Amino acid sequence: MKNAIITGGTKGMGRAITIALVKQNINVSICSRNAAELDAFKTELLVVNPQIKVFTTVADCSILAELKNFAEFTEKNMGFVDILVNNVGMFKPAAILDDDDESYQKQMDTNLRPAYELYRFFGKSMVSVGKGHIFNICSVAGLHPIPEAGVYSVTKYALVGLNEVMKLEMQPHGVKVTAVIPGSTYTDSWKGAAVDTNRMVLPEDVASAITNILNMSNGANVDEIIIKPTFGQI
Repeated sequence: MKNAIITGGTKGMGRAITIALVKQNINVSICSRNAAELDAFKTELLVVNPQIKVFTTVADCSILAELKNFAEFTEKNMGFVDILVNNVGMFKPAAILDDDDESYQKQMDTNLRPAYELYRFFGKSMVSVGKGHIFNICSVAGLHPIPEAGVYSVTKYALVGLNEVMKLEMQPHGVKVTAVIPGSTYTDSWKGAAVDTNRMVLPEDVASAITNILNMSNGANVDEIIIKPTFGQI
């Protein structure tokens, strides 16, 4: 049975990905800043699949000490991690010239640093056994910047670049790396907005893409997958 770690696993894409992995008979380790949400989600996951193990950690991934505690807890309880899903992120709409002084560091610490740190933490063990799969949840803002979300776009550009470096470093060792690049996806960022969810990507679409990629043959890797709304970005 394989083991997966997912950052920000209780909401949006992280939640959908976690459920999809559990249905694939994969043990999961997830984190959230909310202990009550983690406990409730763990109960739900064990109903979905009583055969798997679920590990939870209260952690704010933008705080390095909490992120490292999550990684160490996961390794201690799971052993080898086959699948790393760097999902956690934040979206803050603001032009760079109008943004507050703390925005840059906060978004870098949330959208980029967790992927970097967890890659360094788990990547060496993946190399040592010659297997594993890393998924980085990027954004189309990392390909085509959104001027109304300047710092967010910068962090997602950086994440796409980090994904490319990971892929090149891991390729000789048989470890797979995939950039998942969604367009307008209905997550908590859109709650309260007047949008038609039938014209958006759903978290379950992203989760389906990941499980399908995982089920490909050992010799196949999806370098990146772009998932956009049928009628264009919102």
